[in-house]
Amino acid sequence: MEIVPKYRFDRLVADALDDLPDELQHVLDNVVVQIHDRHPVEHDLLGLYEGVPHTERTGQEGPDVVSIYRHALCEMCETMDELVDEVYVTVIHEVAHAAGIDDERLHQLGWG
Repeated sequence: MEIVPKYRFDRLVADALDDLPDELQHVLDNVVVQIHDRHPVEHDLLGLYEGVPHTERTGQEGPDVVSIYRHALCEMCETMDELVDEVYVTVIHEVAHAAGIDDERLHQLGWG
């Protein structure tokens, strides 16, 4: 599919954040979500979490960063419906990492 305009993609990410499960909402208090066109090295990377998981924080850390990559997500999807779904899955996946949830647990919860 074509690369959707930034303003439209930003809305998809905002909608995904609004729809996060209640169990993850508290994590957003300490997470900055950034949208980039593409990861500078891993061009097919959909999202990236950088920080100290909520379960390991001491209170001295700054905010965590979740990056969502617009071009990679658009390129992997064939329709807008697929893109909406994939943006949600990517956002929940990265925010869950901020909550200290690993990939195995994400799959058990049906979030990844």
